[in-house]
Amino acid sequence: MASAQPFIRHDVSFGSGVDTCAAWLYLPTGVTSPPVVILGHGLGATREMRLDAFAERFAAAGIAALAFTHRHFGDSSGEPRQLLSIRRQLADWDAAIAYVKSRRDVDATRIAVWGSSFGGGHSITVASRHPELKAAVAQCPFTDGLASALALGPAATLKVLPHVARDYVAMIRRGAPATIPLAGAPGSLALMNAPDALPGYQALLPADTTFRNEVAARVAPTIMAYRPGRAAKKIQYPILFCISDTDTVTPPEETERYALTAPLGEIKHYDAGHFEFYLGDAFEKLVSDQTDFLTRHLQPTRPES
Repeated sequence: MASAQPFIRHDVSFGSGVDTCAAWLYLPTGVTSPPVVILGHGLGATREMRLDAFAERFAAAGIAALAFTHRHFGDSSGEPRQLLSIRRQLADWDAAIAYVKSRRDVDATRIAVWGSSFGGGHSITVASRHPELKAAVAQCPFTDGLASALALGPAATLKVLPHVARDYVAMIRRGAPATIPLAGAPGSLALMNAPDALPGYQALLPADTTFRNEVAARVAPTIMAYRPGRAAKKIQYPILFCISDTDTVTPPEETERYALTAPLGEIKHYDAGHFEFYLGDAFEKLVSDQTDFLTRHLQPTRPES
């Protein structure tokens, strides 16, 4: 007889470089050696910001889920704090894949990656580098840093530059980073200052959050140069692109242009905005579509009833 709870959540961690990424591992009950999907969040976000909601639904469908927080953020280790290094974050994804492959309670031959926003860009890059995976999901993905910078506007971009210079000085002197907000009100200094950015982040925060609305300013130039959408054409297995048609952060036209280059890409459009994907009716539609996609390509065994 199956447990009333369709999954068990374990607090786990895995090494990445000299640091440790904190994570939750959801194992579906009544399923032996389930497939597994790895979930990573967006710009400076932590797994407490609704990754659990997606992971729970995947686990209930018989798919194990590993939701992790990148190094330097939340309760993962890494100094200095609030440092967003694209190179290190991609290494975190590689480490997460290696970690699930090392476990005996999941099927290491059936692995997918799932990323949202900036993590959605990472999922495209990671999928292009790991041909052994079975599927990928890119939710409102960051695909082109230049396009996102243009959407932010030249005035907002120029505001960031003095802070970037101060942060580079701090880095040379081995001091604390000079930080800027991740999300702010329209017209304010922030990496994202669209009208829905700050309230969008705030709506995802639980009472016990480890999230801090700041990031080392040195990341700004690297974000503008990061164009993960260009890797979509290299992915030789199914990848689902979930596109917000009203996205204020990751321009949907650019996302679709890149998605169309994926040989086995699937594209779904939604009316909800970039920060509405995690809650309410938009979440229900998204997670249903994503569960169907992952079920088709990972072929889990349904939990015993």
